[in-house]
Amino acid sequence: MDWSEGDNGHSHMRDSCQHGHPGHSHSHGPRAAHAFMNPFHGQFGKNADQPMNLSQQPKKRSHMDDSSSWDIVKATQFGILDRCKELVEAGYDVRQPDKENVTLLHWAAINNRSELVKYFISKGAVIDQLGGDLNSTPLHWAIRQGHLPMVIQLMRYGADPSFSDGEGYRALHLAILFQHMAIAAYLMAKGQEVDGPDCNGQTPLMLAAQKIIGPEPTNFLIKNNASVNAVDKVNRNTPLHCAVLAGNVDAAHILLEAGASVDAENINGHTPIDLAHQVHSPLLIHMLNHIKQERIRSSSRCLRIVNRYRVFLQFLLCTAVFGSVGAIVDMNSESWLLKGILLACVIGVINLASRNFPSPAFQSLLPATALMASVFWMLVTWCLWFLPDGPSATAQVLFTLNATALLYYYLRTSRTDPGFVKDTEEEKKMNVLVLAEAGCLDPRIFCTSCMIKKPVRANHCFTCDACVAKQDHHSVWTNSCIGARNHHYFVLFLLSLVLMGAWMFYGCLIYWSTHCVLHYEEQGLWGVVSVLVSCSPWLLSVFLLAFYHTCWSSLTLLVQLYQIAFLGLTTAERTNLTLHQMKLRQSVSLRQNPHNLGVVRNLVSFFQLRCCGLFKPTVIDWTQQFPAGRDQHAFGHADMV
Repeated sequence: MDWSEGDNGHSHMRDSCQHGHPGHSHSHGPRAAHAFMNPFHGQFGKNADQPMNLSQQPKKRSHMDDSSSWDIVKATQFGILDRCKELVEAGYDVRQPDKENVTLLHWAAINNRSELVKYFISKGAVIDQLGGDLNSTPLHWAIRQGHLPMVIQLMRYGADPSFSDGEGYRALHLAILFQHMAIAAYLMAKGQEVDGPDCNGQTPLMLAAQKIIGPEPTNFLIKNNASVNAVDKVNRNTPLHCAVLAGNVDAAHILLEAGASVDAENINGHTPIDLAHQVHSPLLIHMLNHIKQERIRSSSRCLRIVNRYRVFLQFLLCTAVFGSVGAIVDMNSESWLLKGILLACVIGVINLASRNFPSPAFQSLLPATALMASVFWMLVTWCLWFLPDGPSATAQVLFTLNATALLYYYLRTSRTDPGFVKDTEEEKKMNVLVLAEAGCLDPRIFCTSCMIKKPVRANHCFTCDACVAKQDHHSVWTNSCIGARNHHYFVLFLLSLVLMGAWMFYGCLIYWSTHCVLHYEEQGLWGVVSVLVSCSPWLLSVFLLAFYHTCWSSLTLLVQLYQIAFLGLTTAERTNLTLHQMKLRQSVSLRQNPHNLGVVRNLVSFFQLRCCGLFKPTVIDWTQQFPAGRDQHAFGHADMV
């Protein structure tokens, strides 16, 4: 998740937290320009609802300007500690607000002047004094501007995040509205309830669903156990009601995936579907009705059984489809019309199954179950077509070992924990507090989706929705993430699959040379293909199936071995490093990285080769290897989730 100040579609959120209020024409110079206003958030002044003219921003003041004549407000805005001390010692009361009811502590907070905050508080400044057009505290101003260090400092001095500003928003609500997720994580770690209502009775999730266009804040709150069915005090609206009223499709989709009720009624008896009709949103109407029908269907006992055994049932379906297609093309009937009709029936069955099981889980399992169905028919073909021709005992033993290794490594790849990084809720809160107060709450080190400190070389897998140690990629062929603990199994699985394809090519060639009359010089390419089709269409279909799986597996294997042996990188690291170089327009050898130990040592370390004590590979638990400081290597992935 991007912790920078982004567009939250909330320009009406206003407060007098600029360096100069509207109507002030004087310039505040370059040191204050960054905090004067955020062009994405709108102006925090009286005229905030008006379109913003960036050309009207204050002009930069020369560095040669003498600050000895500045008033204390201006000196505070620019962080001139000596001038502020001089004026305070001369008798200025730090608790005295200016003519627009803004105190010095407010100005120091919005400009992230930590030394001035410390000094003003030592001189009696009120930490939670209200000021500005919206009666905000200095903490509110710091949160709006996204100054996490200032938020931490103010809370150390006793700032109360439960105070409400003039619009009724508390600290956590403001952090969500302005999409400062690092601040939101810190506030929750300090004890702020994720479902705590503001003065209007709305939870942060309701505000995110109603006012933030985009999935990030909604997703962040749900990951932190926000209630998707909470209701506000006024209209009894749930977060889904709020999302529908705002036409926020992204938020509605996330809420529905999290289990938000489509039948909940507000104080007027309206469900989210009713509100979707009122706002005339066909997309939301279709989405809500579709989810409602899916939930009704999934409540049936039959579908519960199907979901429970969906992997096995989908494997049977793929096996039946592949077998049916092969059997149809292998029929002795010369009528291709009949075969076409039967193939159309098979396609109809596939279409019917996809319509009745359109869930993402069904779709995600399709490549893996199709691969296993292909391997099954390869084994059947070897036993029924090739074995009767009496291959040598050596070939039979080697094929059996290959098939066993293929199934073993497939199961180990898909069933082994790839290295998920796990923390308890208390550990997550402690991580946030420690990293935030150390100034290291950085997306390269901290994952805002999992709320954990990321180990070195770890990445967040969006499919698994978890951080994986030394993650390589998420494999659709095994329906699992490939990481530190199962990466070597995946490479051996690829090798076994390539060898299985080679055995099938060998068996097909032997069978065709024995049972089919092939004369390439006389028949030509098309003639040979016609003979193969008429001789054994089944074998030709199995050959093509084996060719497809051999092609992708061999290419993937070569890429994996190159990255492992010559680069010492994972796929994710190589991709991130390449993108980083493209962004900086620099060309650096991928071999120049701290994890490349040389070809032999890379392979020994990856496969944990010992060779009867000849090698001594280093055993590293990548789930526990944390970065020493703020910086990571260039290929460290900065998760924006």
